[in-house]
Amino acid sequence: MPAQESLFDGSGALPTIWRYDLPDADIVLLPEFCTSPDRDRLLADLDETTVWRQETMRMYGKTLPVPRLTAWYGDAGKAYTYSKIAMHPEPWTTPLAEIKARVEDETGTMFNGVLVNLYRDGRDSVAWHSDDEAELGPVIASVSFGETRKFQFRHKSRSDLRLEVALTHGSLLVMRGSTQFHWQHQIPKTSRRVGPRINLTFRHIG
Repeated sequence: MPAQESLFDGSGALPTIWRYDLPDADIVLLPEFCTSPDRDRLLADLDETTVWRQETMRMYGKTLPVPRLTAWYGDAGKAYTYSKIAMHPEPWTTPLAEIKARVEDETGTMFNGVLVNLYRDGRDSVAWHSDDEAELGPVIASVSFGETRKFQFRHKSRSDLRLEVALTHGSLLVMRGSTQFHWQHQIPKTSRRVGPRINLTFRHIG
């Protein structure tokens, strides 16, 4: 079970923070990182300004579409490659720069790139993986807007260790330290009718 904390952020607000007591992990969730009306405004701005790409990947000898739309934004020259997909950064948009500043202030970490994902409905997903590429820093901050989706963790060597977190509209999930080396995560498909969700995963590319 997570431990709940309430910490003043210096602005007079009193956010709720969940810290998960798990071995080999440092995972924190702020379910109300962005509140209404900011979260609704930012969702609309992201939807309007993001240039989406439909990437493909090779699986089982076939070329298949990645089950979500993606975009990569960041500082000049900060390319990112995952699943053999090379992404070159688009310049920061106004809403992304605003969210980035908020995330950096909250986490005390500087980021120079963000992977933006659009989950259009319950058929869109991301399979089990770790963000453990050599060029990534030890902190990944994930901000969600739109429909709530399940975010699942599993330990790489202990099958009994699992965690499921609901990523709600305006939430911030922070994964630090050795989390990526010991844990995998996914967003599973769902047969439940769900609307679109935009997720931003801020990273520091070395």
